[in-house]
Amino acid sequence: MFIPLNNIFFDKLRGKIYNDNNITVTIARLDKIHPDVSGNKLFKLHYFVEHCLKTNHKTLLTFGGAYSNHLVASAYLCRQNNIKCIGIVRGEKPAQLSHTLLRCVKFGMQLKFIPRQDYKENSVSLLQQLTSDFGHFTLVPEGGYDYDGVKGASLIMDVVNADSYTHICTCVGTATTLAGLLLKKKTHQQIIAVPVIKSMTDIYERLNFLKVPEENKPIIFEGFHFGGYAKYNQELINFMNSFYNEEQIPTDFVYTAKMMYGITDKLKSGYFKKGSNILCLHTGGLQGNKSLKENTLIF
Repeated sequence: MFIPLNNIFFDKLRGKIYNDNNITVTIARLDKIHPDVSGNKLFKLHYFVEHCLKTNHKTLLTFGGAYSNHLVASAYLCRQNNIKCIGIVRGEKPAQLSHTLLRCVKFGMQLKFIPRQDYKENSVSLLQQLTSDFGHFTLVPEGGYDYDGVKGASLIMDVVNADSYTHICTCVGTATTLAGLLLKKKTHQQIIAVPVIKSMTDIYERLNFLKVPEENKPIIFEGFHFGGYAKYNQELINFMNSFYNEEQIPTDFVYTAKMMYGITDKLKSGYFKKGSNILCLHTGGLQGNKSLKENTLIF
């Protein structure tokens, strides 16, 4: 790992709903690994950075939006490893950069803005243009959506000592982290996926692209996207504040809050059997909360 993992913190949830059902729920606090390379990002980027260090060009190019946790993590890791970092940002350049992009610039990332209608990272013409602009580079798809990203994400299963859990839960954006967990799941375990994107009907196609064996299938909890990617409503905000009050664990409205809402809802409906030992991954991304209005959250 490019940032030492001296310890992964685990928070066992204390709420009445868990105790009443004789169910253990633990959160792996991957958000505590590092303030900028938080959650699953360090893992997904591991092999891309390793590959880049072995090349002559020492340049990494990746994609993301104006509030992308992935871009910040990439920028920081590249700075730490003396790698040139280029961020291709979805959308026109704004008059004022977001706090996320300002942090990317602080870490030395060179930004290039691409209009949304032209933003297709797998477009041959776009990649040819980027090669013409920047020369040779190590390409990291948005969110690490590639087998190297999957291999990196699978390392999470090693550092959290996953074998003792009956269920391991993660939110799903690109499905890269989900794929990594599935690669190393044990036969007694269920991997639970909570999509944060509306109408995400292509998870199995994504897993096939990411080379996950067909027999390793997740359980998918649908209907907890709150309107779509980076969408939210007052119900989700209330849940985040209530969850923090009870457990003293901050969540982000894009990913982890939606997962925990979904897991809690399924607990209430009796989905999990008594004696279940559930691990939920906090995938970081707390910096995204800064896009909310001040005092929206109590943490």
